[in-house]
Amino acid sequence: MLELKGIHKIYNPGTVNEMCLFDRFDLKVEKGDFISVVGSNGSGKTSMLNLICGSISAESGQILMNGQDITKDKEYKRNEKIGRVYQNPAMGTCPSMTILENMSLADNKGRFFGLGRGTDKSRINYYKEQLIQLNLGLEDRMDTKVGSLSGGQRQAMALLMSAMTPIEFLILDEHTAALDPKTADMIMELTDKIVREKKLTTIMVTHNLRYAVEYGNRLLMMHQGEVILDKKREEKKEVHVEDVLKLFNEISIECGN
Repeated sequence: MLELKGIHKIYNPGTVNEMCLFDRFDLKVEKGDFISVVGSNGSGKTSMLNLICGSISAESGQILMNGQDITKDKEYKRNEKIGRVYQNPAMGTCPSMTILENMSLADNKGRFFGLGRGTDKSRINYYKEQLIQLNLGLEDRMDTKVGSLSGGQRQAMALLMSAMTPIEFLILDEHTAALDPKTADMIMELTDKIVREKKLTTIMVTHNLRYAVEYGNRLLMMHQGEVILDKKREEKKEVHVEDVLKLFNEISIECGN
């Protein structure tokens, strides 16, 4: 379980641009939840993910993971249990390294690297088995530099690599936004497969309302640092894209857009 309790977050404190995004913000994520999060720009979606992962800190409040207070834990420490995929495919892989080297890095996340070789040849067949499920032919290109791959291929690799070690939580930050529709659909199918097979508790921020409605067991809409819509399980099944779009439009009108 993951819980945010009484989170207070201010950007640019003490300046003319000071903005309070979260004021006593609470959120409880149950084990096994696959939560889709939607909302307008500036609603707090990515900030919430950054707080969970430790990329930014809050002025006050607590973040609990399985009942343990991780509020002061560094980002690298949280990464032992959290996998994250970003919007930009370049952020989840190292372009100057080969597919084999990238897979090896992901395989050894959180482990101590000594002065030995970075890749373990005995693991190559395992890496190929993992890549085969992508149906992209990458298992036959192990010595190819990742920087020469397409955005979709790199994002598929980033998703696969994020869950190679025994993580409990998967954080997806608009991970299909930079992809063409066909590739995005492929990435979402792969996402659903990985989440189900590894039984990962997942939070996915997306601007794609169809994905938000079709995937996961819970739907959140955020606005100005608050959750204004929270549909779970059977309730979520009754939500349609048109319903979410209507609420978006109502908020836009209220804000004068």
